[in-house]
Amino acid sequence: MGRTEQTKKRRQKGKGEGKPDLLAPARDPSFRQPTHHRSPRPVKPQRHAAILDLVRIQRIPSQEVLRERLAERGFEVAQATLSRDIRELGLIKMPDEDGGSVYTVPAHVTDPTPALSRLLPALYLGADGVGNLLVVKTLTGGAQPVAVAIDWQEWPEIVGTIAGDDQILLILREPEHLPEIVRRLEELAGG
Repeated sequence: MGRTEQTKKRRQKGKGEGKPDLLAPARDPSFRQPTHHRSPRPVKPQRHAAILDLVRIQRIPSQEVLRERLAERGFEVAQATLSRDIRELGLIKMPDEDGGSVYTVPAHVTDPTPALSRLLPALYLGADGVGNLLVVKTLTGGAQPVAVAIDWQEWPEIVGTIAGDDQILLILREPEHLPEIVRRLEELAGG
């Protein structure tokens, strides 16, 4: 008996009654894998609105509870993303009547989007760039919220932002956009 015949016999032997043939779908040209359609992922503004709604109507004592409530609404979110959302929205923890603490929305927060016109006058120190790269300098700790606010503006001249603690790198589509972006930032900063 040749090697090919031995292989065929082993395969036949493994197809005993009650044992599923796991390779059958691969051998059947008419077999189609089921397709799973996922709805598009919720975008940040929708998630922020859901967070604000939850915090306003429910007692949310921790990030984990907030993550669970968001998941119930269809927003699967990582802990790091949730921490960033909480910071961007300006949520604060306040003592509650049970001796614990809960997240609350400060009275001044009505719009979940960070307003660049509110942030720049307080945080902007200057900007300098070369080519299509612009570095925006802020007070310590100001780079993240300012970068988020710039991203929310969706200025078509900006490809993206990278923020550290007190500096933001703006990547522009074209070097010619640099003077216009600096002008807009300084105008919003009140300079």
